[in-house]
Amino acid sequence: MKYAFIAIMVCIVAGCNQNNVNVDDSLGKHFKAHNVTGTFGLLDNGKAEFTVYNLSRFRDSAYLPASTFKIVNSLIGIETGRIVDENMVIPWDGQQREIQNWNQDLNMTQAFKFSSVPYYQEVARRIGKDTMQRWLDSLGYASRYSRAEIKTVDNFWLDNSIKITADEQLGLVKKLYFDELPFQKRTTRIVKEAMVMEKNSNYILAYKTGLGNTENGNALGWIVGWIEENKHPYFFAMNVEGPADTEMVKVRMDILKKTLDQLGFLKGNM
Repeated sequence: MKYAFIAIMVCIVAGCNQNNVNVDDSLGKHFKAHNVTGTFGLLDNGKAEFTVYNLSRFRDSAYLPASTFKIVNSLIGIETGRIVDENMVIPWDGQQREIQNWNQDLNMTQAFKFSSVPYYQEVARRIGKDTMQRWLDSLGYASRYSRAEIKTVDNFWLDNSIKITADEQLGLVKKLYFDELPFQKRTTRIVKEAMVMEKNSNYILAYKTGLGNTENGNALGWIVGWIEENKHPYFFAMNVEGPADTEMVKVRMDILKKTLDQLGFLKGNM
């Protein structure tokens, strides 16, 4: 049986109809404040309501997944035993890199939270090209416009050789949350736990970021995941694009937090 990520296409996955889709152009001010473009979509799963800024980009434009692919890389790695568990350490190769958190031995949870490219490149090499390709084909990952075909097993998510839309990303995290992917529950549990970045009395915020460059040289940032308030999940996907010198790490998080705040989140009232 072939499992496929069904792109939400304006939240068809959740059973929304046209009346349940809210195109909110006011969210654009958070992007414009940083002189960047992008899109944001959020699905209220309980009410099957979808709020989106820049619908055409959300639905129809595909970009390299960058480090958001660590979600899938982790799932495949754990399922195939290449990642034994969240505590599995891959020793540092001794190569000094600009991101200091990468310059040490890391376990999976640390590598996920630090978004360590070297760790996950080694995981991909251990999985192997053929096995990785079979899983991508089975999942239908990044296949909205063409097959996600691997060229180099430890770099294909970074070099623009595969591309994914924001609604495919949202569909992925929604299926992950509800254990609707073709992985064992242990596998999905480990990855879901790794995605939790903030947890307090008001909310749980779980996500994976991504950072890369588009084919035209622009900086691209992703944040995909969910926010849970009062045990109710809301799924989101956001990408941001700007000039190559954009401070994307700061910009993307500022946009996410201000967007969520505008929509009423982060206070525990949803």
